[in-house]
Amino acid sequence: MPLAQPARHIRVLYTGGTIGMAASASGLVPAGGFEQRMQSRLAETGLHTAAWSFEEMQPLIDSANMEPAYWQQLRTAIVRAVDVEGCDAVMVLHGTDTLAYSAAALSFQLIGLPVPVVFTGSMLPAGVPDSDAWENVEGTLAALSQGVLAGVWLYFHGQLMLPTRCAKVRSSGRGAFAPLMRDQAPVAIAPLPSQLHYQQPKVLAKVAALPLVPGFDPAWLVALAQSGVQGLVLECYGSGTGPGDNPAFLAALRQVRAEGVVVVAVTQCQQGGVVFDVYEAGSRLRDAGVVAGGGMTREAALGKLHGLLGIGLETDDVARLLGVDLCGELSGTR
Repeated sequence: MPLAQPARHIRVLYTGGTIGMAASASGLVPAGGFEQRMQSRLAETGLHTAAWSFEEMQPLIDSANMEPAYWQQLRTAIVRAVDVEGCDAVMVLHGTDTLAYSAAALSFQLIGLPVPVVFTGSMLPAGVPDSDAWENVEGTLAALSQGVLAGVWLYFHGQLMLPTRCAKVRSSGRGAFAPLMRDQAPVAIAPLPSQLHYQQPKVLAKVAALPLVPGFDPAWLVALAQSGVQGLVLECYGSGTGPGDNPAFLAALRQVRAEGVVVVAVTQCQQGGVVFDVYEAGSRLRDAGVVAGGGMTREAALGKLHGLLGIGLETDDVARLLGVDLCGELSGTR
């Protein structure tokens, strides 16, 4: 792994989000012109950072409208900035609602990238009273200017976090993101497919997430499989349990797996992880073909499935690599 080096040229990618929003008759909406606002703010404060250049993504969006196709746009912009234009760091300005999803997904699509990519945003628009916007922008620029390890990161409220081990935990206030206390797994050693390298082409995959709740209808699983989904994040109870006494539920899981859908189980809890052998109810999920996601967050599991399925791997290879630590999603360390 390359050592952290002070950045010389940071590319700022602006996707929209609350940080640059403006008021409208129907509420806050994404707005352009953030480059000029950054220039004015930094000139006013006199903050010394590495040189930076700005790219406004199109379209600018509220991050509630984020789609995997937009992740591909971001990936393309990041690779171009690094490999073609010589940038040695990237900052992504992004709305907070899906910030952890995007940062986790890009972690798996930028494996091998030799520079740091840091996602940030804000809970209030820049310029409004008590906004956290400039705190996060300036903190990210300062961190990159001092040196951040290569890979994808999430910066918020003074904290640099692994996006594959954190989540948005509050809908208001400055400290909206936090690392989740998930179980750590030993780092599995396995040869990685060359297609995982960031310079190799990626295609869109179709991945869904579904939480278990009391009264869960197995028909929902069958309907998902029939929709053409390739991967499913199943959000289980506790250490990875579900309605294992329900034959229809187990039959639906087996049918989904027989149709080529990769199913990975994560816990709905903020602490711990999935270990199927703790309870018989969990062992029955394993026997039905579900893969234990260990301490992976929902965001990490979703992004990892997108990354693995998006390079055309067979389902057995996807299932195997779900147990290999690629971006700190299992070990908690990069």
